[in-house]
Amino acid sequence: MIDPIGRESLVQSPCFEHATMPDLLDNAQISWRYYGESDHSLWVGPNSIQHLRFGPDWAQDVVLNPPQVLNDIAAGNLATVTWITPLHSDSDHPDTNNGTGPAWIASIVNAIGNSAYWANTAIFITWDDWGGWFDHVKPPIYNSYEYGFRVPLIIVSPYAKPGYVSHVTHDFSSILKFIEETYTLPSLGFADSRADDLSDIFNFNQKPLTFHNIAAPHGAKFFLNRKHVPPPPHHDTDVDDDD
Repeated sequence: MIDPIGRESLVQSPCFEHATMPDLLDNAQISWRYYGESDHSLWVGPNSIQHLRFGPDWAQDVVLNPPQVLNDIAAGNLATVTWITPLHSDSDHPDTNNGTGPAWIASIVNAIGNSAYWANTAIFITWDDWGGWFDHVKPPIYNSYEYGFRVPLIIVSPYAKPGYVSHVTHDFSSILKFIEETYTLPSLGFADSRADDLSDIFNFNQKPLTFHNIAAPHGAKFFLNRKHVPPPPHHDTDVDDDD
């Protein structure tokens, strides 16, 4: 848990109790699933929300084995709204990855692109750090949390504008806003109420783009066949400067 004025606790979990996007989806009877590394991971969002961590959603909708998403795509069992976080080894996080991050992302994109899901799916690929640790553009200031250095966002969809680079100010809550508007959900009343909906990146009137397979050194079989060894409980207590 991170305090706005810098008083940090590395052991308090779950830290929060408030309405979330999974709650809005549950209320609208829209399926969701969250794939994450372990039940003590800082990267598993539901782990920090009291009623998600200790309620029925944890067993029903949280999958503590990220590569399982590849099986679920192949079986036609992908939830309507899906969050996927990698194993630390498959991330691009400094000092904790083994270089397989790009192939991990490509395996998921290829699985969806070569499935029936491609026709009506939008894939949002983003990071919580930018590798350069510097940004020459000063971020907007609203409070101590929402904005820091810019990070990449890649959108893959048959209705994404090809070769388009957005110059609109987006934030992570823009993805929530997109979900809210796509499924006619109410606002959570947090940063999503101020965020844009990423609409400049899409053209829903264009001829749907044909998917082209992404070349990568490792494919789905590589990630599915590895043994998943969760990190020890202290592994995810690191706090990034910008999180």
